[in-house]
Amino acid sequence: MRNRNRLIRDFRKQTKTTIWKHMEAMAVNYAVYSNRLKGFAPFMNDDDVYIYCDATNMVVVCIDCYDNYEDRTCVESVDMEPIVYYPGCEPHEGRVWKLKETMQIVKERLQKQHIDLKVYGVMLTEAKITNAEELELVWEFNDMKVIDGFVSLGHRKAGVNNDEDLRGKIYFDAAVNDSPQMEEEEEEPVKEEEPNDEEFERLLKEFINHEFEEGGETPKDDDTPETDEPISKESEDDTPEDIVLPDGEIEQNGNISVKVEILRPIANPREELGKLVGCEDIKQRMDELVALTSYNKMMRELFPESKQHEVSLHSVFLGRPGTGKTTVCKIFGSLLRKAGALSKGHVVVCDRGTFIGTLWGDEERSMRQVLEIAKGGVLMIDEAYLLNSSSANDPGKMVIQLLMNVLADETQRDIAIVLCGYKEPMKKLLDLNPGLQSRFPNKFEFPDFTIDELLEITKRRVEDYHYTFTTEAWKKYVSILSSAYQLRDPQTWGNARFIGNQLERIYIQHASRCVKQQPSGKTELLSLTPEDIVSIEVPRQKTKIGF
Repeated sequence: MRNRNRLIRDFRKQTKTTIWKHMEAMAVNYAVYSNRLKGFAPFMNDDDVYIYCDATNMVVVCIDCYDNYEDRTCVESVDMEPIVYYPGCEPHEGRVWKLKETMQIVKERLQKQHIDLKVYGVMLTEAKITNAEELELVWEFNDMKVIDGFVSLGHRKAGVNNDEDLRGKIYFDAAVNDSPQMEEEEEEPVKEEEPNDEEFERLLKEFINHEFEEGGETPKDDDTPETDEPISKESEDDTPEDIVLPDGEIEQNGNISVKVEILRPIANPREELGKLVGCEDIKQRMDELVALTSYNKMMRELFPESKQHEVSLHSVFLGRPGTGKTTVCKIFGSLLRKAGALSKGHVVVCDRGTFIGTLWGDEERSMRQVLEIAKGGVLMIDEAYLLNSSSANDPGKMVIQLLMNVLADETQRDIAIVLCGYKEPMKKLLDLNPGLQSRFPNKFEFPDFTIDELLEITKRRVEDYHYTFTTEAWKKYVSILSSAYQLRDPQTWGNARFIGNQLERIYIQHASRCVKQQPSGKTELLSLTPEDIVSIEVPRQKTKIGF
């Protein structure tokens, strides 16, 4: 049942900052039919309505522009009455009531056609609903979600996937068969061009809109799998779960085996990149690098004889622990896979200990095996500066030389190497080796998180477990975190890792309290109270003594 309701489940978890991106993503989901109505009589005559449907679900998204009122704040009736009366406010037509009635019309029309679909409603409104928090359970009970506080909704349009061959087209027609207001597609003007130019334009549009936008080929209609589970376009060619990866064990010599961590590629890397807190410069530069890679593939497919831009995927990630280097590296590999630059997109995480063994020649054996495991993905070397020391006989220097040989090998194209570590030691490593410097043109700097960003990370992680802070608990948490941030040693501060450790202690304390007190309901069970907020020792910056 969980998979059968995925379309609704995905819409249910969207927020004000993610809903439009999700609607755009639905436009390239070939298991979901979608279309836009220019009004839906009689309750949504003047507003856009989007309908999404797969084999088991239908989602009705109503866009409420609320242009008739200067004061955008309002209240809604708990009973969802047609007219809402509230002391101090002008009576107004219940917006959520309009959504409820629209959904009822859709359900009745589906029933007449003997179509059994679960219907869910979403309203995006410019109004600021002051009592939204107390109404959320009421809305959810009625299979609805309301997201308020938008600006200029009337100017926003989302893409749709109105392919008439999709099964959902039948359900859409049944839902709107009494609504002739469907917006007609505007015909694009025919351009008078030479045949060659016209053929190029056709191929280019086909490339961008279908085959290569996310790095995979679009299956033909006959190849579309018959399944109730929506399949996003970005995973149509093959899903990350289908990729076969090695077990991640290498033999340094006959006596020693070493396990390396392998991070599987993810299905929605661009979405995950957008969710990251902070890292705005990194997001932009990574998008630019992937765009150039995609452009290269496009030109290679359209003009096989054309000269390709030289694009190096090898990168350096500079930053302290907990700033998101490993997370971004995982997203990076998956993005390059979608762009067609890497065949698998997984990440193999190594460090100095992975390569350096106890016998002469261990470094070369280890490097050869690690490269084989990382082929098709990303080789991430954490704390890479430890490979270079002041000792002339340090075996780490051999690892660097072997790495240089790999980088110089033109046949080693299906791999991206990422060196990670503290900013200053990594710069010294690159400065001491000009050849290494030139082979890693992409440098991404991960700054420490600000206190506001750490609080945002906290909120997101807590929401993942459906916990909520009480007001007093949040105040206590903010106070503890602020004090820890002020006393931190920048060289040892854990950033997001500190947040993770702190939350683990809070979860343990919360669980212990709940076992003893036995909460009476779900709300109490998932509420973090001041009793749960425990302090954590923070390594302080050492005082320098000297003259």
